[in-house]
Amino acid sequence: MAKYVLSVDQSTQGTKALIFDEAGKMLARADLPHRQIVNESGWVSHDPEEIYQNTLKVVRLAAEKAGIAPNHIACMGISNQRETTVAWDKNTGKPVCDAIVWQCARAADVCAEIEKTGIGELVRDHTGIPISPYFPAAKMAWILQNVPEAKALADKHQLCLGTVDAWLVWKLTGQYKTDYSNASRTQLFNIRAQQWDREICAAFGIDADDLPIVTDSDAVFGETDLGGWLSKKIPICGVLGDSHAALFGHGCLEKGMTKATYGTGSSIMMNIGPDYAASKNGLVTSLAWKYKGQVSYVMEGNLNYTGAVITWLKDSLGLIASAGETEALAKAAHPADTACLVPAFTGLGAPYWKSDARAMLCGMSRTTGKNEIIRAALDSIAFQIHDVIAAMEKDTGIRLPVLRVDGGPTRNDYLMQFQCDLLNTPVSCPDAEELSGIGAARMAGLSAGLYDDRVFETLTYSTYAPGMKDALRLAKLQAWRQAIHLTVGRNLEN
Repeated sequence: MAKYVLSVDQSTQGTKALIFDEAGKMLARADLPHRQIVNESGWVSHDPEEIYQNTLKVVRLAAEKAGIAPNHIACMGISNQRETTVAWDKNTGKPVCDAIVWQCARAADVCAEIEKTGIGELVRDHTGIPISPYFPAAKMAWILQNVPEAKALADKHQLCLGTVDAWLVWKLTGQYKTDYSNASRTQLFNIRAQQWDREICAAFGIDADDLPIVTDSDAVFGETDLGGWLSKKIPICGVLGDSHAALFGHGCLEKGMTKATYGTGSSIMMNIGPDYAASKNGLVTSLAWKYKGQVSYVMEGNLNYTGAVITWLKDSLGLIASAGETEALAKAAHPADTACLVPAFTGLGAPYWKSDARAMLCGMSRTTGKNEIIRAALDSIAFQIHDVIAAMEKDTGIRLPVLRVDGGPTRNDYLMQFQCDLLNTPVSCPDAEELSGIGAARMAGLSAGLYDDRVFETLTYSTYAPGMKDALRLAKLQAWRQAIHLTVGRNLEN
């Protein structure tokens, strides 16, 4: 009987299910969006129950598309939007509030109070992460301070606090677990000691004993019948945060291998091997995974607005009807126009770390029109990724030989060529888009013994080569640095 691997990729905009055969080939995909709940203060939330119900639905849809019987599915992997934080009642399994999305900065005041205690350096040293409302620690503290039911449950040790992976594993299996990649992004996990950090948890008002069990990324997290759909339960045996899953899907298992995921936001991640190293240039250090019993560390930079900039062009400005229009319009823009967009709609992430920054469109001239604004929006994605990779190269001393990329915006030929030209480094795009889902499937399939290492050879890549003259590249980077200086109030070094 043929056996198949199921992968669920729970992302910021929606939930995808993918079915893979025994050779690692994707047979079918199904997705459903969920609501983006944004209030008048700009707080961004998701409904955890909607996400769970969509997970059950897309799994069935994907199996129908693939034309396979449910009992042929052998195992399951999960990749998830990271940092988005869920709180639920341990007794009833019901959320006590909507999930706080990674983009949401409502916990900025919590971070300001934590900073006053002088614990900032210890937090950075132990977790690899600077104190920021971006991460779950502050989001969890905000929930405890602002949701009375959460505080009452926490006082009785009946509150579950976790990221989306822990929520889905709980709902699907009844187990309260997370993996090393997701734990390392909470700002509560000591990535040197590889355990919850009780001192940091206490500083945020969180009891470490109330957090999920941290499990190897390729371990069995529990068994599920997917809401009664399967007659026999299957193991969930691969869980990774989405960016880590994309790194794994690309086969970036060796030190120095780097990928950039272009999603709503972006994660740029370099595998730095089995030894911890701190960033001195505005990046964070996290755990890639714990796989085959060994951890790998990564250097990472996260950006709030990359693909979301294209959504802004469409939904807020009405300049385009679909993302696919941007390539031709950007290519048609006036070549000498100097309009520059800094998309700090919810602050700026790495390497600037300015949560109170606000977006700016500057450098406009009489030639600036629709096409030029669209090009500036696409360019802003490439500029931000350039700055993260420049910081990575300073931190590690590794000159990037190639950047592997994934995500919907990588299908934009203008954007990929501009990215390649800015970096003056080849950029390789795989023939498949869903690298997070592919990574989770590969982790699960390897864990279950269905795959071997040859599965990493199943992707093919097309590569862009740099072609921009040095003088033009340097002029564009200088204009970007001036725009960043205006936005964050400090110069950006070369």
